[in-house]
Amino acid sequence: MPQPPEQFRTWVRRYQAAPDSAVRLVCLPHAGGSASFYFPLAKALAPAVEVLAVQYPGRQDRRHEPHITRLSDMADQIFAAVRHLDDRPLALFGHSMGAVLAYEIALRMQDAGLPAPVRLFASGRRAPSRDRHEQVDPGVDEEILAELLRLSGTPAELLADPEIREMIMPPLRSDYRAVMAHRFTPGRRPDCPVTVLTGDSDPRVTVDEAAAWEEHTTGPTELQVFPGGHFFLAEQSTRVAELIADRLAGRYVATRHEAWT
Repeated sequence: MPQPPEQFRTWVRRYQAAPDSAVRLVCLPHAGGSASFYFPLAKALAPAVEVLAVQYPGRQDRRHEPHITRLSDMADQIFAAVRHLDDRPLALFGHSMGAVLAYEIALRMQDAGLPAPVRLFASGRRAPSRDRHEQVDPGVDEEILAELLRLSGTPAELLADPEIREMIMPPLRSDYRAVMAHRFTPGRRPDCPVTVLTGDSDPRVTVDEAAAWEEHTTGPTELQVFPGGHFFLAEQSTRVAELIADRLAGRYVATRHEAWT
C-alpha cells in the first residue's frame, strides 16, 4: 500500500500488520467505544485478514479533539480516510453505532463509483429503517449511565468511579446525540453481501429487527444469532472471529479466546 494520507493516520489504527492478507476489514466501534476494542480481533484474524480499526475523535489518543455529533459528518470523514485503500478487497464491520456508520460508508463508496465492500458486517444494530424511541436523553448523564448498565457494556464498578465517568462521558454524550439524531433516508441500498450478527437477548435489537437488514442491500443477506445481549461480542469473540474469517478468507484461522473490552 502506498504511504497513507494524513487523514488515514488520524482516523485508523493498525494493531496487527498483515501485508500479505487477501482482504482488509475496516472496523467501526460502538457509541463511546474506541479503536482498541478491536485489538483482539486484529490478533485473531492476522495474517489472513488485516484489521483496520477506526478511532473516533474525543477518546484515547484523540481525546483532546472536538467531538462529532452528526453521524453523516463522521461517515464523510471516515470515508475520506479509507477511500484510497484500493489495492485489495475491503470489507466493513460495525457494532451498534458502528453498524450505522459502516452502512453509510458503503453508500458513499457506491456514490463515488468505487468497488462495493466485499461484505458488510452489521453487528448489534437493528436495520436502518427499524426506528424506535430509545428513551435516553443524551443531555442527562444518569440516563446514559443507566443505559450502559442495561446493555452490560461497562462494568458497574468502573461507572461508579468519578474519574472514569469524567473520562468516558464526553464521547458518550456526543455519540448518543449523533445516533439519536440520525435518520434513515430510503431509496438507496449498497450492492454488497450483508452478514448480520445479533445477540438473542439484546434489549435494543430484536431478531426481527436485525433480520430486516435484508431490505437494505441488493446483495444476499445472512443472519447469525449468538447467545448474549448487546455486547455478545465479548462472550462470543472466538466464534465471531471464526465467522468473519470464514466469510472473508474462505477458511477458518486460529483464534485466541480474548474478551473484547
